[in-house]
Amino acid sequence: MEGQLADNIISVAIHHLEKVDAGEYQVHAGNGALAVGNTAKRLIDDLHRLYARRPSKAYGRFSTDTDNFPSSLRLREYIIGTATFEETTLALMDTLSKEASARPASEGGHVFFAHFAREEIQYILVAIVNDKISAALTENTDLEDVKHLDVDGYRFAGRVNLHGWDNDQERYVSFLKGKGAVSEYFKAFLGCDTTVLARVETTNMVEALKDFAEKQNMNPAERTSFLDRAVDILSRDVKLDKPVDFAALANELLPDDPEPLIEVLADPDRSLNDGFVADRRALKGLVEFKQKTSNWTVEFARKALHEEKVRFDPVENSLTLLDVPENMRQELIKEIEGD
Repeated sequence: MEGQLADNIISVAIHHLEKVDAGEYQVHAGNGALAVGNTAKRLIDDLHRLYARRPSKAYGRFSTDTDNFPSSLRLREYIIGTATFEETTLALMDTLSKEASARPASEGGHVFFAHFAREEIQYILVAIVNDKISAALTENTDLEDVKHLDVDGYRFAGRVNLHGWDNDQERYVSFLKGKGAVSEYFKAFLGCDTTVLARVETTNMVEALKDFAEKQNMNPAERTSFLDRAVDILSRDVKLDKPVDFAALANELLPDDPEPLIEVLADPDRSLNDGFVADRRALKGLVEFKQKTSNWTVEFARKALHEEKVRFDPVENSLTLLDVPENMRQELIKEIEGD
């Protein structure tokens, strides 16, 4: 995931959210203009790389209800230059504290804000990280407790694609969903409006699975087997009314090495939601070819191509259909003779 590294870190801030009582949180201002040295860069790179690999994320856009969800207003002030990064992040901390207090949430933690660019696209990343105790050897070879950031274990994070926001794309805000409703407060903090349409989500997932098979250089038989198994698994879950879980899907499809597929499905640039019940019709895209022009419509199973029931000539750019049913054969003969 080398491509997930930040090309340029513009601003970094860290503040603290403390749970002081049941349902009550307190904000402690930290450093709103953290120096961007090697340590800060490595931390942001690690946070973003781990964020990209997490398979269960939700995608959407900012809510238009800025009275109840003001984070987009605060970020806009920073972008247009009427507020500093420190002022913006402290204002966002107030919103985070209110939303955390309104819902069962985390125990608080260190809240990192980063404004960075990757491949000429700018992002805002927010992540809540807790401390972790580990052991270290002293110079006298004694053991001592060492407190450090549990970067690998963070559960709450979100990202705003500023280019997507500026160009009014459908999906430019994302966040980790976690289990159950535990991340609802983080969704509310970002003011993210997520609309999941099963057919659209299934179509996007189908394209990702096909891209994965292509990039893995699978031969025709391997590709057909992989996509057929994906359809079988997803169709089974549809019958059970079971939502798609990318990690579970990858582990069942590729039990020996699921990580490469998880990375494709989790890639934030693909904006793939999970947690929806797949659409049966859209799943056909995994095992069928379908195309319509002004003169004809054709639809056939992928296996027909490999079993030579359908032939494609890339030089002539033509398709030949074999084993035409007798009734259709007779109709075509009559049509030709009629000419």
